[in-house]
This record gives sequence, C-alpha cells and structure tokens, in this order.
Amino acid sequence: MPSYTDIEVEIDDPVALIRLNRPEKLNAFTYHTLAELRSAIDSAATDARVVGIVITGNGRGFCAGLDAQVLAEVTQRPAAVATDRDRLPGIFSYLLEIPKPVIAAVNGVAAGGGVILALMSDLRLASDKASFTTVFLKRGLIAEHGSTWLLPRMVGIGRALDLLWMSDKIDAKAAHEIGLVEKVVEHDSLVAAACDYVKRLATTSAPAAIAESKRLLYRHLGVGYVDALREAEISQNQFVTAPDAIEGARALLDKRAPRFRRLGE
Repeated sequence: MPSYTDIEVEIDDPVALIRLNRPEKLNAFTYHTLAELRSAIDSAATDARVVGIVITGNGRGFCAGLDAQVLAEVTQRPAAVATDRDRLPGIFSYLLEIPKPVIAAVNGVAAGGGVILALMSDLRLASDKASFTTVFLKRGLIAEHGSTWLLPRMVGIGRALDLLWMSDKIDAKAAHEIGLVEKVVEHDSLVAAACDYVKRLATTSAPAAIAESKRLLYRHLGVGYVDALREAEISQNQFVTAPDAIEGARALLDKRAPRFRRLGE
C-alpha cells in the first residue's frame, strides 16, 4: 500500500476506510491531498477485497474545502480554459464513475469543497455533530464543481438556491430533513455505521450488479425515459443469464447466502 501523508487508508474486507488527515486545518485539502485521495480511491476500485469505500475525516472536521492558502494562490492565476472534453470537470466528479459504492461519513463541518465531496459520494451519513455550508458565494465564487447539477436533485430548486445563495450553516438534523443526507447517526457510531452498511451489502448484493445499477442511475438522470428503459433492458438481459444471477437463484433454492464474484477478481 502506498505511503500517504494527508490521508489514512485501512482495508478491512469488505471496506476501504479513508480518513482525511489534516485535522489542524479541518481537513482542508491541498492539491497533494486531492492527489492522495484520488490514488487511494482508484486503488480501492480495483481491489477485490473492497466492496465499498467509506470517506471520513479525523478530528472536528469532515472537510473545510480548499485550504485558504491554496485558494489565495488560485485566485491570482489566469483563468483556466477547459481543453479535455473527455474528462469530467470538477474535483470529485470521478466518484460518480467509480464502480463501487462511495459513502461519505460526515463527522464534522463540511464546507465548500467538503460539501462537494459529500455530494459526489453515493450516500451520506452524518454525525449528529456534523454541519454543512456551501460558502462559495461568500468567497465571490459561483456554485462550483457540479453542485448546480446535484443539489436540486437532492433538495429541490428553491432549497438548493437558498443553500448556495445564503451559504448558511445547517446542522445534521436540518440536512436530513431537506434530503441532503440519508441518515443521522450518533457521533461515536458514525464510522461503524458506514462500514456496517458496506458489510451488509457484501453479504446480500452482487458487486457487478451494484456497479451497473450505479452507472445506470447516474446516466439516466440526464436522458429521457424511452432511452433509459431501452438501455436498462439491454443491461437486464445481459445480467439475467450471467453467473451472478445463476448463483443468486441457487442460493435462494438452497436457502443460503449467495457467494457473488467480487470486482477485481
């Protein structure tokens, strides 16, 4: 396993647990942090031991977004021009294309890019001590890195605009009430709850089917129902005669837990 400085990684089959580890900075990220996080997630995506990935933070913060010093430097640079049309823009957009579940275990403050990290994860579990603030507009910035696509789908247009325009800090309870997080958990139980979710998935669901369901769900957010239903039928017909479906049927008949193939095997 690579040696990291800004994150900690623990692989405990079937979970890859990644902890942001700059607690003195509320886990604000630098470009080095982003590179380490991408490396760890790419590695977990190809590791057959890993069914799902949990991301959390050490200390009081989940992630305070871009480090203030780095932000100051970025604002002094010439405006960037998009050139690579094949690469999704946005700091954490690649999480949408990772074939394994990514769960954000939001343990404390999530601000700016930290909110984006949570939004781009597939599920969000929040500690009862967590809080959220988009903060972009208070820094003279727009809603960045895909938040204008994700937020209204989670909370509705009016609430999304309010979260972005006002940038008010909301607590975990309010975040759950508006649909920003799926569950609020007692602080000391947060990471265990996120890991237990992955462990349950590993015993009940086929990793290949998890990956394909994720792919179809995100893809179909941007297409009409006719195209979505046709594409889903093609995938469905491929899966229904595949080894995992055969194993699932046998397990049902034998009244036992299924033994599905892991991704990366």
